[in-house]
Amino acid sequence: MRQVFGTVPAIAKYFYKDAANDTVKGFDAVHVVPAGIDLELWLGEVKFYDDLARAIRDVVKELEVHTQRDYVRAESAFIANKIDPAWPHADKLKRLLHRNTSLDKIFAADCIPVLLTSDSAVVGDHNAVTNKFTSALEAEVKKHHTSFCGKSLPDTVRIHLILVPLGAKKDLVAVFDDRLKRQQ
Repeated sequence: MRQVFGTVPAIAKYFYKDAANDTVKGFDAVHVVPAGIDLELWLGEVKFYDDLARAIRDVVKELEVHTQRDYVRAESAFIANKIDPAWPHADKLKRLLHRNTSLDKIFAADCIPVLLTSDSAVVGDHNAVTNKFTSALEAEVKKHHTSFCGKSLPDTVRIHLILVPLGAKKDLVAVFDDRLKRQQ
């Protein structure tokens, strides 16, 4: 998000996990984009799955829950309590997330980037970037984008869909696990 959209991380929710094998609760990323005198609030969702249809199904359910007024108010309070006061955008973000700020203003400033990874037959079947690979990958990504956009999505926020096709999720997880074990 930082490289493509110019976001600035606000808090690292990873540090607030309840248990070692637990998932991050609430939004997976909390970033901002300075927009003049205001901020855009980028609250990201991530699904690291092997099956994209399941990832889409699950993230659509989460988007519905995470854009409910009570949920947004509770998540805003959680985020506001974790902002480093020395961070350059702290005051603006605290004002935006304050309990007296209208939720309409928060929704107007909110953007939800949705990052979905999954196994890809196209990536798994190719070992070089060729015209055939590029065409097949574009067709696969467009198909999944159309599927996502065809779902009942919240209309109170902007959503950016980011698809990351993988050869095989299990292979990437094995590499991560191996590197983690070597560092322990």
